[in-house]
Amino acid sequence: MSALQYWHILLLLLPAHIVVGERPGDNLPNIVILFADDVGYGDLEVYGHPTSSTPNLNKLAEGGLVFTQFYAGSPVCSPSRAAILTGRQAVRSGIYPGVLLPTSTGGLPLNETTIAEVLKTKGYSTSIVGKWHLGVGKDRMYLPTHQGFDEYLGVPYSHDMCPCHTCFYPSDPCWNTCDFNYTGCPLFQDTNIIEQPVNLLTLDEKYVSQANSFIDRNADAGNPFFLYYAFQHAHHPQFASQKFRNSTARGTYGDSLAELDWCVGKVLAQLKASGVLENTLVLFTSDNGPSLRNENRGGNAGLLKCGKGTTYEGGQRVPAIAYWPGRIKPGRTMELASNLDFLPTVANLVGATLPSVILDGVDMAPILFEDDKSKRESFFYFFTEANPKYGVYAIRYRQYKAHYYTQGQINSDDKNHDEDCRPSHKRTFHDPPLLFDLDQDPSENYNLSSTDYEDVLAQIQEIKTEYERTLVWGESQTNRAESTSVEPCCKQGCSPFPDCCQCHRLLFWEKALPRSHWTRNSSLP
Repeated sequence: MSALQYWHILLLLLPAHIVVGERPGDNLPNIVILFADDVGYGDLEVYGHPTSSTPNLNKLAEGGLVFTQFYAGSPVCSPSRAAILTGRQAVRSGIYPGVLLPTSTGGLPLNETTIAEVLKTKGYSTSIVGKWHLGVGKDRMYLPTHQGFDEYLGVPYSHDMCPCHTCFYPSDPCWNTCDFNYTGCPLFQDTNIIEQPVNLLTLDEKYVSQANSFIDRNADAGNPFFLYYAFQHAHHPQFASQKFRNSTARGTYGDSLAELDWCVGKVLAQLKASGVLENTLVLFTSDNGPSLRNENRGGNAGLLKCGKGTTYEGGQRVPAIAYWPGRIKPGRTMELASNLDFLPTVANLVGATLPSVILDGVDMAPILFEDDKSKRESFFYFFTEANPKYGVYAIRYRQYKAHYYTQGQINSDDKNHDEDCRPSHKRTFHDPPLLFDLDQDPSENYNLSSTDYEDVLAQIQEIKTEYERTLVWGESQTNRAESTSVEPCCKQGCSPFPDCCQCHRLLFWEKALPRSHWTRNSSLP
């Protein structure tokens, strides 16, 4: 047998993925989730805002699928982030009521399975850049590197949960109240604090550099990767670097949103430069509706009722775009979907085994790749201060939405022109439920006659009864005892606390190059 014949036979015997010029993982798509904070249904240009500047999200929308009936898993931050990562309503995970604080001893339970952990079973590299807000805990046990992520660079909660002074270059103040009871905002790299207090004016430069480094390193190595980029923008207090200050007609919120959009553009440009854009599923959405209590410095829910914190449409219907060149047909869809659907969609896409728990998400493949109907016919709304005593506040079934309870919330503004949105509107039980046809009345203005829609209400009641039969509320993680011992401090045990918690260290990519080089040649305009 000749040497040529020998090598030919050997190649035929090798596994299909191990051939010349091909590496394991080449056929697995990369996954990028871009998760905005407090960006409402009416905030983006593509959703109709006349003075926002979002050219990169416009391009994403032009080449992708724009959702008009997409829901965050919760009207506030921590539970919505639990929902997107686990595919489960946050009440199952114990992320209720409200959100986690810097002194919270609880967090996303380690026995919950995240998208990152699912993808690790298929050989993915995983990274989170940005806001975590699912707990720090004792010995930093709840941070992302204990939840399936190989790398983490970010602030572990909202940046208003720290003292803040300067939000715009060179010395403009932060226009919204920050919490001075806690330590300065820590910037974590994995489980180590590298900057405290974080400099908001350079934060996006660091986030983008970390994200792009992760993309480039894994593209070069031929590794499939998952990037979860969770923006601090456009949560209050809004902030922006010099390039974006006074760059829009919309003021501080518009400037913050413009910087978010720039970050999106830089990530997409890196995907293209690294040669992996055509093999990457990009999903953009927001964690909840807009914070209306900040009025002109807050977001916008468009034609939807109320905003963040409520179970009205403005609280949970959010912008969403899915993008994958050559795989997802550009256009708009009215099919029902949620961030709860990301985990089962991604798992099925890559052939990973789903977690052996009850999931509230469904596979979005029919919407994304088949131009077909959604597998989702219903959606369940839980109030900010979720409580098993009251359970589900509202249910959407097809185009109909039934409110069993309604309640206003501070994040929808105590001076809102709509009294239903104000915190003074206390929890109100409705029997029969309020019923709206969201196809004809997305603003929830016109309660349908219960006598004319008895069949619809009966169908929704059946759905509610069956859902609650399988709903087991996890032990609350936000109601656990608080302790300053878990509050992030880069000099643990120092005095006087919390003012002594200050440090500034270099990131790995800063260490590799002189500061003059990375500042001058960084991707920040």
